Amino acid sequence: MPITDDDSLRALLDADTIAVVGCSTTEGKAAHEIPKYLQEHGYRIVPINPFADEILGETAYDSLADVEEEIDLVDVFRPSEETPEIVENVIDRHESRGDAGTVWLQLGIANDEAADLAENAGLDYVQDRCTKVEHDRLVASV
Repeated sequence: MPITDDDSLRALLDADTIAVVGCSTTEGKAAHEIPKYLQEHGYRIVPINPFADEILGETAYDSLADVEEEIDLVDVFRPSEETPEIVENVIDRHESRGDAGTVWLQLGIANDEAADLAENAGLDYVQDRCTKVEHDRLVASV
């Protein structure tokens, strides 16, 4: 069951390092502007984009498996149909490294299969919500 209550969302936003799957190099796109906002609000952003070398001044990685540093939250900007595979990658990372305990699908992205996979693996899971909107509402405005 995806997390929807404010207290739980606020706790998830207490993360330090956010891997952004589908992070974009294109200014103006949500997949660029939202990670930029998060970075400006103190989060360490780790872009996951196999077509870029650097985004927002950070090294971009081809996949989650390539990231050496610890990840707290995985923020997803990919189509809903791709999310089960992404969640499987997060599960693999979580089981092998003990990090990446949260999967957050951005506004407009939802998938029941991905939700079931995350729940069965014990991951925190959010779908169809914007990290920027929730951060602004629950953290920045406090």
